[in-house]
Amino acid sequence: MVRWFFSVVLLLLLVGCGNVGLLPTSELVQKAIALQLAQTQAQLNQHLDLNFQGFEIKHLKISREEPLTVESLPAFRVRGTYDLIFQLPKRQLTKLQQPFEVYLQIQQEGKTWRLLLPSKDSLDAATVWRSYLIP
Repeated sequence: MVRWFFSVVLLLLLVGCGNVGLLPTSELVQKAIALQLAQTQAQLNQHLDLNFQGFEIKHLKISREEPLTVESLPAFRVRGTYDLIFQLPKRQLTKLQQPFEVYLQIQQEGKTWRLLLPSKDSLDAATVWRSYLIP
């Protein structure tokens, strides 16, 4: 509990000092969404034998960034909307104003970010997070 409190205080101090290097950028959020979509797309291709040929994210709008702490490291819950264009073999499918919610965590050295996904395998009350490096 004490560790969590100090992590939150440190995060608020860093954000309050205007250190924008610790805040997720639109580009980073777009990469995180693309990583999440690529995983989902691969699963759909495998299970449904679909032939997605890629996708494009446009008009990303961040509406909310909430600081939090996950496993003693600063993280953010980021919400907003984006437009999604799926490329299919003979046409493209456009989905407008898709809502998103991603959890992003800056690593201890402050140079890399990770996408956090809550694990659905957790049976207890504590959330277990899966973590993916954002390229």
